[in-house]
Amino acid sequence: MASNSFGEIFRVTTWGESHGPALGAVVDGVPPLLALSEADIQVHLDRRRPGQSRFTTQRREPDAVRILSGVFEGLTTGAPIQLLIENTDQRSKDYSEIAEKFRPGHADYTYIRKYGIRDYRGGGRSSARETAARVAAGGVARKVLPPSVRIRGALIQVGRERIDAERWDDAEIDRNAFFCPDAAAAERFATYLDGVRKAGSSVGAVVQVIASGVPAGWGDPTYGKLDAELASAMMGINAVKGVEIGAGFAAAALTGEENADDMRSDGHGGVRFLANHAGGILGGISTGQDIVVRFAVKPTSSILTPRPTVDIHGQETEIVTKGRHDPCVGIRAVPVGEAMMACVLADQMLRQRALTGGAP
Repeated sequence: MASNSFGEIFRVTTWGESHGPALGAVVDGVPPLLALSEADIQVHLDRRRPGQSRFTTQRREPDAVRILSGVFEGLTTGAPIQLLIENTDQRSKDYSEIAEKFRPGHADYTYIRKYGIRDYRGGGRSSARETAARVAAGGVARKVLPPSVRIRGALIQVGRERIDAERWDDAEIDRNAFFCPDAAAAERFATYLDGVRKAGSSVGAVVQVIASGVPAGWGDPTYGKLDAELASAMMGINAVKGVEIGAGFAAAALTGEENADDMRSDGHGGVRFLANHAGGILGGISTGQDIVVRFAVKPTSSILTPRPTVDIHGQETEIVTKGRHDPCVGIRAVPVGEAMMACVLADQMLRQRALTGGAP
């Protein structure tokens, strides 16, 4: 199956299915002599791992990563790094009743139209389970990036419930089950999702990812635009239906004066920006400000409410999707968004280094 890879120099190829024996990634283009261990990657997989609260799927996967190649005596060798994550808690029988039915909102119909065959056990390659491989690759990317680059994601909206930006607290993100920076909003999210879960339904979410410490100059002005590649990376995450950078769609309501991100001298030969409506990217190139990306995740399509559909024979029928599903898949999308940010930035950094002969 084509299109399983992304990146130019830092290149990631993922493989495996939701209910296969394992999944993983091959990460190529990693410079040699970087310290890298399984623990460096596992810490990020643990944040994405299912079954950690009542608000995510109860599939119990340890998501333990193994490095099979590309690392020797704790250092990268420059060879491709093979990452393996075994599947240990598949319940394929949960999907036996829908083997011949198309789930509304899922990729079942389009998948079979494209390939003539589909893996109905959880969705195969189109399952959100595939994102574990991306998170593992993102762990490698963070080791490639300089320590000055800090990437942090947060859940800022669940259904119609939103955070209060004035109450943003980075420390709060790791204190609740939602990666939410607003403690009061996290409590509202919990009450809201309890009702959604008990009703057998689902809701969408909005995730924000910020990268701080990225120097000015990464990205290209035409086909390698940093914002275009970030948008592609985030839109490629399962269930994502919208991406915006900086002010995003809100910029359409601003005047030129309001949107301009005025500049002043920083007193050291550089520039100080008075605003960041551009989200840290101008003309496809980083400005040195925070890079700010938001993406919208649709409601989980697997719900208990009977829905009208058709089967593989073209007959009209109804479907109920049983099994273990996230009432809001946007929660576990936070570490996935962070990983995709890291992978894109690592690739752009290496491309800039190749262009300038080693300068960052």
